[in-house]
Amino acid sequence: MAQGVKIVASSHYVPQDIVTNDDLATIMDTNDEWIQVHTGIKTRHVSLQGENTSDLATKAAQQALAQTALAPADIGLIIVTTFTPDGLAPSTAALVQRNLQAENAWAYDISTACAGFIFGLSTADKFLKAGTAKYALVISAEVNSKMMDFKDRASSVFFGDGAGAFILEASEQSLLMAEEMHTIGNEEVVHSGIIQPLHELSADNYPKTTAFHQEGRQVFNEVERLIPDHIINFLQQNGLEPADVDYFIPHQANLRIIEMIAKKLGQPMDKFVTNVTKYGNTSSAGIAMGLAELRQNTVLTGKKVLLTGFGAGFTYGSVLCQF
Repeated sequence: MAQGVKIVASSHYVPQDIVTNDDLATIMDTNDEWIQVHTGIKTRHVSLQGENTSDLATKAAQQALAQTALAPADIGLIIVTTFTPDGLAPSTAALVQRNLQAENAWAYDISTACAGFIFGLSTADKFLKAGTAKYALVISAEVNSKMMDFKDRASSVFFGDGAGAFILEASEQSLLMAEEMHTIGNEEVVHSGIIQPLHELSADNYPKTTAFHQEGRQVFNEVERLIPDHIINFLQQNGLEPADVDYFIPHQANLRIIEMIAKKLGQPMDKFVTNVTKYGNTSSAGIAMGLAELRQNTVLTGKKVLLTGFGAGFTYGSVLCQF
């Protein structure tokens, strides 16, 4: 059995349509200054051409495959992390498997909201180490725009659509130095987002759902209470301090949250990968897209990169990568 995994290729994909803060100001009571002051977000890419989550995931995966000599049939496992699936069934991962014609892969979704990429990467790592497959595709993809009420400026100004895809290979190398994940599923904890349960029925007896809604201030407070201490303790348990990490890639919730985490850790912002200003909050895809962009633009050999996700559940966790 392999001792670890390595990244063979990575890519990210966003829809072509860009929605600016000024665009949003034409349909709701907001403006560019308010959005930038409160979130740091300037633009977001939104699926206005009918692309669903499986389409974004497929295109990111195709771009990653194109960087290798691999054929889709070489992929043995496909994991898609998303909380905006195409539908309840089949899984978005199954649709990606069909689209890629990756007939030898078994595929399924993981739903841990904005922490999805952390859980997906950790899960694929275990299967590859166990010899279940030699190559795995881990894709984080979201079409958040289909879940938004664009009259709700407190939530809709944050979110964008996108996907990040990684091809992992079983290897003697060990990409993942350490990992730690948590879920706090009790009513005392503030959830980062609420979607009305499907078991509630409409008058004509069909399941109903409402738009995604986020309590921004409560989310900020919860992240401030939990995440910096989680990162510090996680690193200390592995004999490290924040200064030992070369790059941090936190969930791209909003720029102000990332700035708060950097301040609490006593680390400069230039060590933090951010894409939220141009893509918005892309939920589970944000960390995957950030790591794909970092690999594209930076030589990471010998570098330590900390990935930290947090989202509805309340679910959070970190993976420390050694390149």
